[in-house]
Amino acid sequence: MYPFVFSTTSQIVFRPGASAEIGGLVKRTLGDRVLFVSDPGLRKLGLCGPALKSLADAGIRTTIFDGVEADPSLATVLAATEAAKADGVTGVVGFGGGSSLDVAKVVALLCGSGEDIDGAWGVGNAKGPRLPLVLVPTTAGTGSEVTPVSIITVGGDEKRGVSSPIILPDIAILDADLTLGLPAAITAATGVDAMVHAIEAYASRNANNNPLSKMLARQALQLLGANIEKAVFDGKDRAARGAMLLGSMLAGQAFANSPVAAVHALAYPIGGTFHVPHGLSNALVLPHVLRFNAPDAASIYAEIAADAFPDLSSEQGDHGRCAAFIERLAKLSAKLGLQPRLRDVGIGEEYLADMARDAMKQTRLLVNNPRNVSEADALAIYKAAW
Repeated sequence: MYPFVFSTTSQIVFRPGASAEIGGLVKRTLGDRVLFVSDPGLRKLGLCGPALKSLADAGIRTTIFDGVEADPSLATVLAATEAAKADGVTGVVGFGGGSSLDVAKVVALLCGSGEDIDGAWGVGNAKGPRLPLVLVPTTAGTGSEVTPVSIITVGGDEKRGVSSPIILPDIAILDADLTLGLPAAITAATGVDAMVHAIEAYASRNANNNPLSKMLARQALQLLGANIEKAVFDGKDRAARGAMLLGSMLAGQAFANSPVAAVHALAYPIGGTFHVPHGLSNALVLPHVLRFNAPDAASIYAEIAADAFPDLSSEQGDHGRCAAFIERLAKLSAKLGLQPRLRDVGIGEEYLADMARDAMKQTRLLVNNPRNVSEADALAIYKAAW
């Protein structure tokens, strides 16, 4: 057995209604002054209300920062950090989608260590320590509550990441009730995103691909594949919502330790340049990247095909099962109502070459892909997706 390292969040609470009891769950961890990081949409919908009341009832003074946007900017991170420092907070709560959780991670790091953000970018460069940190996801997709990564937009379309086990939270609270009101389109996109995490983690060429990540990826696909349609078409199905939230978390644990690859690398220019939501960006290129990988990864994809789609167990041979798996994923995205092609989200064919060039900058992801990807390959994949 080869050596590996597996890191994850130290405590996970999975229970409907848990976010409304957050005060009692986190007071010992966070102390009595907390920065609550979220976004304006969640505040307007009232989703933050029960959690904020619970914190107040527990005697925790809360500073609210609800200015997080999609693809959060460095300016947002710095503003939240200043708000936290000004009030002398003793801990941080991230409440929302992946953007809010990513901001909360970096704020906890900067407030706890006093280090300069420019020295923390990259893998293993964050020095720490961080402030105590609790994350509460409101979507089932990113798995950010169990990943040691935060992705921030630093200027224009450039994204940088802080990657370090230091920013894993102390507690992740998974409350399916928070996801009951999610629109179908968001449920679909984030659900496919979680499936991509599991698929890429399982097939990753990274040296740290390990038995734990593989096991978690397969369990994630079983939960996600069995419940994504239920969650999209019946958003009040609490059992399906819970299964999606758990599946997203398991996929997050998998790819946090066995990193993602070319699907994400090619999705980043779509989201960064054209501001297409991350989950949809992944869905747009997913089948095309898998078809490109198939000559080198057919047996790997064949191993997990029936986890997501149990009836594919009857498909004969690795290549047949792999092809059926890829086709089923493409049909699933369309069935869930996601746009199937790049042109459908307003991307002109004239932009594809620039996108391919930008995708090649994602070397930290491309090295994990089962098959080497050149700029010409990336362009061919984009053309197939267009």
